[in-house]
Order: sequence, then C-alpha cells, then structure tokens
Amino acid sequence: MRDLTMIKFTNLLFMSSVMASLLWAQENTFKLNVNVDLTEVHVNVTDEKDRPVGNLKQENFRIFEDRTEQKIAVFKHEDIPVSLGLVVDNSRSIEPRKQRLDAAALSFVRKSNAEDEAFIVHFDDTARLDIDFTDSVPRLEDALAGAKPFGQTAIYDALILALDHMEHANHSKRAILLITDGVDNSSNHTLSEAVEAAKRSRVAVYTVGLLSVSGGQKAEDSLVHIAEASGGRAFFPNNVDEARTYMERVARDLREQYTVGYFPTNTARTGGWRSIRVDVVTPAGLPKTAKLNAIYRHGYYGPADSN
Repeated sequence: MRDLTMIKFTNLLFMSSVMASLLWAQENTFKLNVNVDLTEVHVNVTDEKDRPVGNLKQENFRIFEDRTEQKIAVFKHEDIPVSLGLVVDNSRSIEPRKQRLDAAALSFVRKSNAEDEAFIVHFDDTARLDIDFTDSVPRLEDALAGAKPFGQTAIYDALILALDHMEHANHSKRAILLITDGVDNSSNHTLSEAVEAAKRSRVAVYTVGLLSVSGGQKAEDSLVHIAEASGGRAFFPNNVDEARTYMERVARDLREQYTVGYFPTNTARTGGWRSIRVDVVTPAGLPKTAKLNAIYRHGYYGPADSN
C-alpha cells in the first residue's frame, strides 16, 4: 500500500511539472508574438506605360524605414484574400449614372479574389453602413440597387465610417474603393481628419472621381490627398465606361501586388510616424534605363506602449 501511494504521489508531481511547463511555454510564446512587430508593405510595380510588372524576385526590392535599409523577412507575390469596402456616392447628382456605376462596382467585386469579403457604405447627406462584410455578390447587388439617390455629398464622413468598420475585417489585407461625382458639401468631418484617418488605418483607398465642372480642382485634390495618404491611387474617368475600366484595374492591381515584410530595426514604441521608401531594382532582361514605378503606402504610425 505504501509503494502504491508513493507511485500515485510521484505521478501527481510529474503531471504538475508538465502542466507548469506547458503554461510557461504558452505564456512566453504569447509574449514573443505580441512583442514582434512585423511590418508588411503591399507594392504594385508598373513600367513607364503604367503596365503591371510581374515575375520580380525578392532581390529586386530594397526597403527603407526612416532612411535606414531594412532586411526583408517576408516576400510574397500571390493572390491573397482582401477585405473590401465599397464607399458609394448616393447623392442626387449621381442618379442619371447610378445603375451603370452600380454595375461597374459589381464588376470590380467579381474580378477580385473569390475569397474576398466586402461591405457597402452609401453616402448622401449622411453616411451609413448598408451591408456588412459578405462574400455574396447577390447581397451586394441588392444593397446597391436598393439605395435611392438623395441629398448632398458627405464623402469624408463616409470614408471615416468605412475605415472604422475595417476593424471588423477578417483579412489582414484591406482596401476601400470610393466612388463619387462631386466635392464634399455635407460632412461633419474635414478633409484633414479623413486624410489622418487614412494614414492611421493601413487600408489602401482607391478613389474614382467622375467629377462635374462644379466640383473643380478642389474635389480632385481632395481625392488625390486621400488616395496618396493611404497607398492607393486616384482615378478621374471622363465617363462611366472609363470608370468601370479603372475599377477593374484596381481589382487586378490588388491581386497582383507584391508583399514585402520586415522587422523594423527601430524598436522604440513611441507611436511616432515612420516613413517608408521602396526601391525597385531593374531585373535582368530589362534595359537598365527601364523606369519602374512602385506604388505603396509611404509610412505608418509605429507601435506604442499602452502605459
């Protein structure tokens, strides 16, 4: 009986030791993961005729943070799922072109990755989330068709609403397509606030502006500022057919992006702005004089300690 009791006691000590080791390992693994700040940059590369350049390798990229070159730790060129936000003008002025613009937006979704998810924010006098994240094209189609044009144009409110909603996205790669025909005249937020929100979000914003004469340079400038701050692009089609072409191009660009990741040599956790520069080295087979352009987010706010 004494030997049996000793065996049970020894087994209990062994199991306690194993459990303690597992808990220690889990705790320290968690600490390691949260203290490592991998920074990923999504890059489109085009030639001098604005055509996409594929088949580049890791050695064709150099990346700098605050002018200090970083060691590339992650390099991918693959079609990964994206969380998409469709931010669509529903003001009165859009009505004559609404049906065809809705069809163009759906074409954008259909030409994206089949595993993408998307939501829709409509804006007129105010901004509202009309449908949450879904991978159902019919549901998106119904939401677009059900919106009745009304009122004025609250672009900045709509963009900030969409950027905030991206916090609920399931994919780490995120983008917004903003479609409008005019200048903001109804938002509570300002352009500066919208640009700052775009810089903080790490969401690429692509703007398509079918601008009227009344919108003028102010409307164009605001869309350019938003797109450039986020690492996206601004397009200004002359008609709905061109708008559809640009939207389909955005879908293609999202699927053909290079992902370059690194662990910053700057380990400070002050939450400050960090600039990024990506250089593309001309690959063998192309003339050394070939001009390759990289389109990407030019900075981000670094991590900050909570205390």
